[in-house]
Order: sequence, then C-alpha cells, then structure tokens
Amino acid sequence: MVSTTFNRTIDFKLPMGILDAALLPEEKSLVAACMDGVYIADLTDRSFRKIGRHDSYVRSAAVLVEKQQIVTAGYDGAIQWFDLLSEQSVRTIRIHDFWSWNMKVSPDRKMIASVTGQYLAGGYRYEPLPEREPSVRLLASETGEILHSLTHVPSVQAVAFSPDSQFVAAGNLMGEVRVWNCQSGEQIAAFTSDDFTSWGIIKSHCYLGGIFALEFTPDGKELLLAGMGPMKDPMAGNGRQLWQKWSWQESPAQRKDQTHDGESGEGLMETLAIHPDGRSFVMGGRLRGGDWNVASFELSTGNRVTTLKTGYRVTRAAFSPDGTRLYLVGTQGQPGPGKDGTFGHFGRVEVYDTVS
Repeated sequence: MVSTTFNRTIDFKLPMGILDAALLPEEKSLVAACMDGVYIADLTDRSFRKIGRHDSYVRSAAVLVEKQQIVTAGYDGAIQWFDLLSEQSVRTIRIHDFWSWNMKVSPDRKMIASVTGQYLAGGYRYEPLPEREPSVRLLASETGEILHSLTHVPSVQAVAFSPDSQFVAAGNLMGEVRVWNCQSGEQIAAFTSDDFTSWGIIKSHCYLGGIFALEFTPDGKELLLAGMGPMKDPMAGNGRQLWQKWSWQESPAQRKDQTHDGESGEGLMETLAIHPDGRSFVMGGRLRGGDWNVASFELSTGNRVTTLKTGYRVTRAAFSPDGTRLYLVGTQGQPGPGKDGTFGHFGRVEVYDTVS
C-alpha cells in the first residue's frame, strides 16, 4: 500500500497565469509557459525573467536536455525553440491554423507532438464538424520537420507518448482516444469514454468537457485519462473530478478503473503525473466543490492516498526525476488594479517534498 504526504517548501508568484511548466537541468529552475510569454523561474531565490513570447498565450513547455533547448507551443499554433544558454529564440514554425491545445516531447527527445482543433457544430445535433486541418502533428525535435499529420475529431485537447517513444495517444472533446505508431503513423487503437463529455440541457446547448490530460502507465499497456464528469449545466463546472484507466491494447479497449465513489469532489482536472517509482500518480486541476484539487492515487488499486487544497487552479503537476519533490504551477484568478494602478501577480509556483 502506498502512503505519501506532501510538505510544501517553496511558494511564489509570477506576473501572469502559468499554463504549463518544465523542470530545467539540475532542478534549480523551471521554464514556465505563461499567458504573456515564456519565463525562467529560479526556485532558489524565487526570481524570474521573461525570455520570449508567442503571438498569443503560451500553452506548453518542454526541455530538450541533450540539445540544451527549450520548446514551447502556443495558442498562435506555433512551436518555438529557445537556446537554453543564450535564452534566445532560434526557430519558430507554425504547424496549426488554430491553437496548440497541448504539446509533449517524447521520452527519447526525438519527437514533438502537438494537438489542435476548433469545436464547431457539424449538424443540428451539434456533433463536431470534421477537422479542417490535421488534429495531431508529429515533428522531429531537432529540425522541426513534420513526420506525420494524423487525423482525429476536433477539438483534440491532450496528447502523450508511451514510455518507449513507440506510440502517441491523443484525446478529444468527445472522449475519443486514438493511438498511433510513431514510426509508421498508422492508427493502431481507438476507443471512447462517454464519461468526460457534457451536453448542456439547461443553458449551453452544445458539447463541453472532454479529455484534458492523458498519460501512459509505466509499462505502456494502459492509459490514464483525466477531466470532469458530465453535467446538465456545463457552464456550472460542477462535474465529478474524474480519472479513468484503460487497457488500450485489448480489442476492444477495456476500462479497468476510475475515480472511486466517495473519493472525488467537483471540478475540471487538467493534469496527470505518474511517480517515477510507478506505484502512484497525481491528478490536479480546479476546485468547484469539495475539499481538494490535487490528489495522489495508488496506480494498482486506484485508492486515493492523499490530497491538497491549493487555493488556485493547477495546470501542471510534475515529479522530480527521483520522485522526492512534486512541482505544481497554475493560476489564481486575475486580480484587478491596485490603488497605484498596477496589477498583482497571479501565476503560482509551488514545490512539495514527498514523504513516504
């Protein structure tokens, strides 16, 4: 049985909301994808500096350690590379006409995956209009060359690579998950979970929700999905805090587990992080009702282990490579101007020691 507690050791703010972050080598700083640009945040002295920007919100950030590069993706549909030493932008490629909803780098650091898509009604039932551009792009991380353009149903909101970098999976608004072989681009699996998508019957007569995060389990045989359970009024944001575990290699794919009854509150879950020892995972996001917005769960049993109530929307959770620290980033509303006309900082950075 897994037993873990989280003890906060670092807590500071950045000027703007943080939508993603990645830990830099030596674990003394992180790169933050913020609403107004790309920041380096020093975890030692709590300082920060802005090194670049996109033409819209910066949605995702990752690090190519061997190449000493930072990679970011934004709502401008572009992927951007920064030299880690000079902190200068060295390449920008626009790969989507619409937003990049999520971007990930493969574990072997050779590939970048980015997902996009705009939900537009395709008929009187408000089913999604077919994609106008490929929903998933797979790129060579070194050159930016597009390796594969993969089809899905928009909007596609989450993407993940398998631990061996052989497969890439993407999940969408309608709870549909597709898995492809990274080398051939062949789709090898597809399944749907109806539990993450809401049809508004009170105010919003359209589909909302979907899969907002997914991760392969350490053995690559299962997929964790995260989001929010269905609601009659999607604008209320009071769906169940939901994760599911699927055996995607079975035909058909089988749901093996999900958030246990009595172990969830209300709110959209936006991030998943599997502990390096492979025994547990963390899910985090927003709190609408209940007493937690970050929780850890035992991977084998699905039992909830411990919880946190951070007081802000958590957009990214990540463990240190040795698993002794948990990094959380996010956004805490947007404050109005003070008496002097300046706006307060609302990007949040926290670090917790993990104690087993």
